[in-house]
Amino acid sequence: MSKTTTAVWPLSGFGDEIDPDPAVQAAVLLALGASHIEVRSAWGTNVSELEPEQVARLKEILDERGLKVSAVASPIGKVDVSLPAEHELERLRQIISVAKGLDTKYIRVFSFYRAEDRSAEDIREDVLARMGALAALAEESDVVLLHENEKGIYGDTPQRVLDIMESVDSPALRIAWDNANFVQVGVKPYTEGYAMLRPYLEYFQVKDALSTTGEVVPSGEGDGELDATIAALKADGFTGFASLEPHLASAHELGGFSGPVAFGIAARAFAALAAKNGVELS
Repeated sequence: MSKTTTAVWPLSGFGDEIDPDPAVQAAVLLALGASHIEVRSAWGTNVSELEPEQVARLKEILDERGLKVSAVASPIGKVDVSLPAEHELERLRQIISVAKGLDTKYIRVFSFYRAEDRSAEDIREDVLARMGALAALAEESDVVLLHENEKGIYGDTPQRVLDIMESVDSPALRIAWDNANFVQVGVKPYTEGYAMLRPYLEYFQVKDALSTTGEVVPSGEGDGELDATIAALKADGFTGFASLEPHLASAHELGGFSGPVAFGIAARAFAALAAKNGVELS
């Protein structure tokens, strides 16, 4: 691909970072040029607890506005690894039904927390067994799990994310790449992780962070090597989703919040970096 060729990436974003109301989420995303939405919660209810009637209503709202769903951002694996494996398998069955109802194949997941007195190596076998079981269920259900490199879980460094991908070895388990989260665990994302993980990278979660404090900032204002990452993804022929997850106002256990104004700031910062690298967002 020549440097002058424009790549086109479908733009999405975490709707609940804008407002609890899906109608407001949709309006803001459409105004920012997005064609998709990533669904983590609606009306203040997490996707793991949405009733079928709520899923149907959400789909209706999005269909009316011409907005499609890029992924369901689930909390699967954002629990202690000591919980029985069936705990998360049962939750995943529920979330698969949500994904089907919203007509998306992607479900964001994590790779488990551990007690303070346990090391990553201590929990490795338990994590891999659980991730393998989750991936097997996903494969049976014709969905794809996207592992996010959240700080504090087993797969928070490039080496351990690679360990999960190679050990589970399933087409139903791929990577949702997050530059900011790598920064927050002391990693230079592009320099230290990109080449290693690119074969599994299928989804791009957009946020940046400062290495000194871990504070999340708009794209290009932190140490997440967003510019280099975007350039490399474009050169590699990446055509997957770019999903805005700004976290500019607050962050909490199950996600974060930005509000419409800060979300717009984050979207415009990313659009500027994308345009600089010959990437059109649609």
